[in-house]
Amino acid sequence: MKIPKEIKCVIFDMDGVIINSEEIHKKAYYQTFNALNVDVSEDLYKSFTGSSTINAFQKLVAHFNLDNNPEDLVLEKRARYVNFFENGPNLDLVAGVKEIIQYFYAKGITLILASSSAMVNINRVFKRFDLEKYFLAKISGADLKASKPHPEIFNKAALLSKISKENCVVIEDSDNGIKAANDANIFVFGYANVLSEGQTLANADAVISDFSELKKLI
Repeated sequence: MKIPKEIKCVIFDMDGVIINSEEIHKKAYYQTFNALNVDVSEDLYKSFTGSSTINAFQKLVAHFNLDNNPEDLVLEKRARYVNFFENGPNLDLVAGVKEIIQYFYAKGITLILASSSAMVNINRVFKRFDLEKYFLAKISGADLKASKPHPEIFNKAALLSKISKENCVVIEDSDNGIKAANDANIFVFGYANVLSEGQTLANADAVISDFSELKKLI
């Protein structure tokens, strides 16, 4: 797919695109896995990237034939994540992302957040890093019927923007998120975050490694 001639809306993923939270998500997940006494391989864990937490634990329960309630596991993992979030001194925004958000905002481009994270975590990030004023809307995949790689979240983002998909782009760092954008028929930039493990970005329409590259394109 070719980059739109006129871009009026940018749809951001959050984890790995706006905030470098992949490490603390992984720590929270693996603390929960250890409490369950299950051995989760790197390949299995990587398959969760971009999916909602409930979707990840539904897969986990089915994979290991566990009796645990996935919703209870979500709450356990979330409590561990919050602890790391509140007490992790190194948690920060992805380099250059706030500048590009401000750049788009100043140009009058509509910004939508479309993340698989729970809304409570989205709000926590937006409050901590003062991002609320830049975005028209925030969508949590945890509140939808289907999680990425299903396109529902990006279809909803385009609908909320009231802008044609032909004038929208998505920024994603995960293969699940990129597939969701592909299936929603929206141009997608793959962001090559070195902390996003095991993601090929192979199906992105274009790949960037620095947000400043977008100033030449948008």
